[in-house]
Amino acid sequence: MSLLLTNIKELVHVEEVASKWKAGHDMKDIQILNEAYLLMKDGLIEDFGLMKDFSETLITDTDELLEIDCTGKCVFPSFCDSHTHIVYPKSREEEFVDKINGLSYEEIARRGGGILNSARAIQEMIEDELFESAVERVSEMIAMGTGAIEIKSGYGLNTESELKMLRVIKRLKAEMPVEIKATFLGAHSIPMEYRGKQSEYVDLVINEMLPKVAEEQLADYVDVFCDQGFFTVEDTDRILEAAAKYGMRPKIHANELGLTGGIQVGVKYNALSVDHLEFVGEEEIATLKDSETMPTVLPGAAFFLEMKLSPVREMIEAGLPVALASDYNPGSSPSGNMKFIQSLGCIKYKMLPEEVIAATTTNTAYAMDLSATHGSIAKGKVANVFITREISGYKFMPYAYGSDLIDTVILKGQIVE
Repeated sequence: MSLLLTNIKELVHVEEVASKWKAGHDMKDIQILNEAYLLMKDGLIEDFGLMKDFSETLITDTDELLEIDCTGKCVFPSFCDSHTHIVYPKSREEEFVDKINGLSYEEIARRGGGILNSARAIQEMIEDELFESAVERVSEMIAMGTGAIEIKSGYGLNTESELKMLRVIKRLKAEMPVEIKATFLGAHSIPMEYRGKQSEYVDLVINEMLPKVAEEQLADYVDVFCDQGFFTVEDTDRILEAAAKYGMRPKIHANELGLTGGIQVGVKYNALSVDHLEFVGEEEIATLKDSETMPTVLPGAAFFLEMKLSPVREMIEAGLPVALASDYNPGSSPSGNMKFIQSLGCIKYKMLPEEVIAATTTNTAYAMDLSATHGSIAKGKVANVFITREISGYKFMPYAYGSDLIDTVILKGQIVE
């Protein structure tokens, strides 16, 4: 089966040679083809180029060819969302009202809200119900242009419930058309019964949870909320050292609430990404500069919680790559709309449209170890793209922050209805 898109107004983010990531000033170096075509075959990108150079000889299986005229429309690579918590039991709008009334994220957490609120509910929810609710969120994200998703556990906070969450993610991997990566986040918060004896909970994560997660092969990565009021650098060091024995590479929640050493311990263990990063100083930038770790900013959470903004421009000017992910979760970022994340990148973090494209595609693909197959328009990559409605050009996407501009979603070379 071949799918041919013709007369594309702008074919966005094409690469002759797929890049590992986009860093520093290269983040604004996004190649655009005007009046282009894109040929997909057997789920992969077969060819692309200018319409004036298109030849019918490129089509080898005309009996199974579907052609779509994209006159006036743009085609983008699908978003890659490298940080989500979309397996959860219920929304938390009560805490939304608490925030309006002046309570901070940390105050809500100390009262047993936040992550602990979701943990109580998930322990009571059966796996099938959890799966069905997650399917709805994944489907919503697909419709908004996302073609690869990382999903974390972390609302279980006991062995049985953490495994339940990871089994749901495994089912989503098998049944949904997007690429999904699973992350074990048993160290997301400290359960109330372990308050005052935090090291005992870390022991539980290391000695009971991790071996069972590894035995069932339920996680691609391991994560720790290494931050003020949550897990210490020492806790994180212990968990990551144990996870390394099972071949689990880290992805770390770091520096959302302070300069707490999360970036440094993440880089020490060659973390694929360190995420949040509201607090980043010269030392943290220097640490990241010499690493293979992707700095990942979560604008939705900072927007929703009205937090200090990560110094994205400073990181880019220092030559770092920057990724932007949604942090879709019920408490601090209840949206998986990556187009809106691009808009926040431009409006709040003063990123250029080209930079937010790189940050939500190539760089987030790297943060899921998918940069060889996802995140740009390149021959041989997975055919994950979306076609916009008729728009003026690619810059209109982050500009029109509230508009639904996606006309057609294509995953693995198939139109998603």
